[in-house]
Parts: sequence; structure tokens; C-alpha cells
Amino acid sequence: MSKKTETETETLGFQTEVKQLLNLMIHSLYSNPEIFLRELISNASDAADKLRFSSLTNKALLEDDPDLNIHIILDKNNNQLTIEDNGIGMTREEVIDNLGTIAKSGTSEFLKKMTGDQKKDTHLIGQFGVGFYSSFIVANKVVVETRKAGEKSGVYWSSAGEGEFDIKAIDKKSRGTKIILFLKSDQKSFTEDWKVRSIVKKYSDHISLPVKMMKVNDVSDESSDGDDDEKSVKKEQVIEWETVNTATALWTRSRKEIDSKEYIEFYKHISNDFNEPLKWSHNQVEGKLDYTSLLYIPSKVSFDLYNRDTPRGLKLYVQRVYIMDNAEEFLPLYLRFVKGVLDSQTLPLNVSRELLQKDSQTENIKASLVKRVLNMLSKLSKNEPDEYQKFWDTFGDVLKEGPAEDYSNKEAVAELLRFTSTQSQNDKQNISLANYISRMQSEQKSIYYLCASNYEAAKSSPHLEVFRKKNIEVLLLTSRIDEWLMTNLTEFKDKKFQDISHSELDLGDLSSEKDKKEVESLNKEKESFLKRIETALKNEIASVRVTDRLIDSPVCLVASEHELGEQMRQMMKSMGQDMPETKSIMEINLSHLIVKKLESIDNQAKFDKLALTLFEQAQLSSGKQLSNPSDYVKRVNELLMER
Repeated sequence: MSKKTETETETLGFQTEVKQLLNLMIHSLYSNPEIFLRELISNASDAADKLRFSSLTNKALLEDDPDLNIHIILDKNNNQLTIEDNGIGMTREEVIDNLGTIAKSGTSEFLKKMTGDQKKDTHLIGQFGVGFYSSFIVANKVVVETRKAGEKSGVYWSSAGEGEFDIKAIDKKSRGTKIILFLKSDQKSFTEDWKVRSIVKKYSDHISLPVKMMKVNDVSDESSDGDDDEKSVKKEQVIEWETVNTATALWTRSRKEIDSKEYIEFYKHISNDFNEPLKWSHNQVEGKLDYTSLLYIPSKVSFDLYNRDTPRGLKLYVQRVYIMDNAEEFLPLYLRFVKGVLDSQTLPLNVSRELLQKDSQTENIKASLVKRVLNMLSKLSKNEPDEYQKFWDTFGDVLKEGPAEDYSNKEAVAELLRFTSTQSQNDKQNISLANYISRMQSEQKSIYYLCASNYEAAKSSPHLEVFRKKNIEVLLLTSRIDEWLMTNLTEFKDKKFQDISHSELDLGDLSSEKDKKEVESLNKEKESFLKRIETALKNEIASVRVTDRLIDSPVCLVASEHELGEQMRQMMKSMGQDMPETKSIMEINLSHLIVKKLESIDNQAKFDKLALTLFEQAQLSSGKQLSNPSDYVKRVNELLMER
């Protein structure tokens, strides 16, 4: 609903989420209020990049003003700060869309993330695309005057951040956007020249667009009335616009000229992340492929990392001209956490997504960048294992998507994987496959692993009993993606992977021929007993057999060789896929007292009751849910009461 005044000003209401956000900005005390300047300069820089790109096909958009820049104007008398750019500008619809609603910026996620910790909360600004609203940390009122390049009229927008904003058409000679901040009384320091200059240098020195501020010079003018002895000196003030930042694209400079602080601030600029990156790689390639890349590994996970449909990719430039923000064609999905810039000298300036998808240069650059990222991570794991562990704890589950998506680099990705195992003291995933192989027994031919819903369930699984007896290490895989990972990672360094929860458990030379023949003999000897159990559980299991994998447990359930495990089945169900019900194989430990008791029971009803109870215990130990828990409890109680 809107209301018009006589001057054709419309007053519109903010989106509900924006009202919440503005209330947060205005009434909360933030530990770092200067971030607003970085956000507004970053927005102005993006506006200039968009104009450069649009002008490639429509030079008229430059309007005889090709020199793009940002001006900052300080007004101590009125306690105002103004930031003006001559970038792409906005239409009325874009102003309402960008400043009145935040439908695409993830504000609801931002609000959910707020913790009440002022420092952490401040760091979320920008990450969720709400940088403009940080203006209200320091301002009582914000005015925006803008005109889209190529349009005839401009737009005026103003708000005090109290639920409504005013908007109207205005005459504006120059294209671009001017933002005027009416500063709060306790934020007067942001009209101090030295302070604003230091903030620009700190946060925006790397931006390729010149950020200019006023510099006042005193100029002396000598005049004479004709008598050489009677001269007067007049002083005049000349105002100049001085570029405050380096105004050179950071990735185009030599690595020797750039210090760590500059790399870190540039990362924050392109990623909207207030945390420092974990690692970065700056590289220039010349020859058949001619490009420069600056790639970053973040230290913290972004809120949308696990949404594979979220726009992601590198910031793409061609011959230093901005092309697009999310060029996803240069890195595979499993490396979607990587941030950075790619500047190609060989791709055409009129590059489009369709061309990127078909172009052989794109594939070659992609292959090179993937190897660079994997090499960066490999060096980090070898030279800084503690830092690599931080990376793995943050992005490990995403990297596990690699073997399925990138066959050519499967081995390199596998070397970066980390797991917990039966030799771990806790659930920390810090064992590499190379570590595991180095500890394998001389007779061991396979890498053994077990998938489970969590670490506690995995380490107490009955499937591990024979491995503990023989002192064989087993990898414990507890992430929901792990079983899917192992369907695509079948071997490493010529060692086959083997899931110990499947029926065909082959210990190879670790198990003697005598043991194998003894199990075969027992299955024949106890055939009638096994058939009796199968009959009792005909609706629950596929078959029953004697096993030597159990030491302390009476029974366990194993999947047939090509059947999906429980972890994979649950993941597929969560994705909305119908999964047909399957029956497991039940293996029994003949030396266990409960199994001996079962064999001695003549009463069929009692036999069936105990057999079903053992089956359901095996279900629980393998992480499955019982179809009727109350019935199970009742049956166990009845068995406990029996003498």
C-alpha cells in the first residue's frame, strides 16, 4: 500500500524482514561501525564493474564520461558523509527491489544467524548481501539519488529506517548513485578527513576504481600596485580531488609487491566474509593459456555451502574488464567453497555462459585451476597439519563429493580425505588413507571400513569384534555422505576398499584356511537349527548362517554384496526417493550362551519370541529403527521374567 503527496513522493513500506534488519542495525551497538564504509565502497565498485561490462555492447552508456571513480565528501557543519559513484545506477524498479526488499539476499538466514554476540553478529553483515543497510549503524537518515545509465530521469529514495521509505522521480544530470548519510550525533568522527582516509586505505586500497577525497591546498598570489616595495601576498584555497587508494587491480600486481594484509582485505572484498582466509594462491600463466588467478580457501563455512544450487564460482575478468560474479565453469561443484578472481587474456570480451560451456580454453583453464587448488591443499596438509585439520573440519564433507565428480583427480582428492578409525581416541577425523596403509598388517590386502550413523554406534558395532581380536584397523565412516563416497572410491594405492558390514567379508591371508573350513563345516552341521531360525524370522531376514566375525555378540545383520547400506538408504529417502524394502542376512555366533540357549528351546512359541528379540537387537546395534519398539520392550520384559 502506498500514499502519494502533492510532490508525487510515494511512501512505501519495507519488506517485513527488512524492518527486522533495520531495527537490529539502529538499536544494536556494534563493535566495528566503520564496516559501513567498506560495504558502500564495495557496492559502488560493483556498479562501475557492471557499467564497464554493459558498455562493451553499448558504448552510449558511458555518456561522454568514461573515467569511472568514487567520490567521498565530508561535511562537518551538517554532520554528513556522502559517497558518489558514476557507475551503472538504478531505475525506480531497481531501487525498490534493491533497497525496499531483500528477496534475493538471504536476510531471513541472516536474522536466524544472529546470536547476540556483537562482534560475531557484525561479521555477518555483507555475507548475506545486506551491506547497504549497515549505513543505519551510523546514520539517522539515508538519502539515495541515482540515475541508470542511458535513462533520462533519476530517482530519489530516503528513509530513517523506521519501517517506511520515500521515493520520487528527480532530475539528475550525471549517471550513477549518490548516497548521503545524515550521521548520528555520536558518529561525528566519520566526518574527520584523516579517519575516513585511513578506513579507505584499510579496507578498499585494492579496489581498481579510484576512491577520491577532497584535498585543500593553500596557494599564494603575489600582487603589486606599481611600487616594488609595496607588494601584498594573498592566499587562496584550491580544492583538488585526491585518489586515496592504490586503485590498481590487486591480482595484476606482482606477488612481491603485495603484503598479507592486502591479500586478506581483497579476499574480504570479493567474498563478503569478515573472517580472514585460511590460504591463498596467486598465479600468472603465460603461453598457450594466458591468465591470472587469485584463489582463496576460506576459514569459515558460508551459510549456503550445502545448497548445491546456490550461485557460486569465481569473479571473472577478461583483459581486466569485469564479466560476471559467479563464473561456475572454472571449478567443479566439490570445490565450490573456493573464492577468487580469474582474469583471462585469451577469452573474448563478449564471452557468455553458453560460450564458456563449450570453449576448450575454459576446460583447460578449469583443469589447471583444479590442480592448483588440490596442490594448495596438499601442501597445507603436509606443511601445516593443524591448519589443514581446521580446513577439513569445515569443508571435509564437501570435498568428499570429489571422487564422484572428478575422475581424473580421484587419487589426488583421496589423498586429502580424513577419517576416524578404531585406533582413534575420539571422533576427530584426522587419519589419512596414507596413514592407514602405513599401519596395515603385512598379510592385509584391503582397506576395511564401516559406515554408521554416528561415532558411538560405529565403535560399538559387533562387526568390529573379529577385527579387534586380530588387531586390524578399521575406518569408521559416520558422515551421511560417506557410503556414497565409498561407492565411487573403490581403491587407493592399489588397495581395495571393503565394507565389513556386507556379507562377503574376506580377510584374505589374515584368516587361516582352517578357520574358513570350520565355518563351512558348522553351517552344514547346524543346518536344521539355521532353518528353524529362518522359519521363525521368514518375514524379517533373507537367510541365517554361522559366522566367525563375532566374538562377544550373539548375532549381527549383514547386507548382501550389492545391497545399499542403511546409511545410503536413509540419505536416498531424505532426498525423496522411494527405496524398496530389503532383507538382511543374519549371522550367528554359535559359541554365545544366548544362541546355545536358543538352540536348546523346544517350545516353538518361546523359540520364535527369543529369535525375534535377537533379530531386533541386531537391528538396534546396526543403527536401524525398530518398527514396533513397545512390542520389543514388552517381549524383553517377558523373557527377563522367565525362569
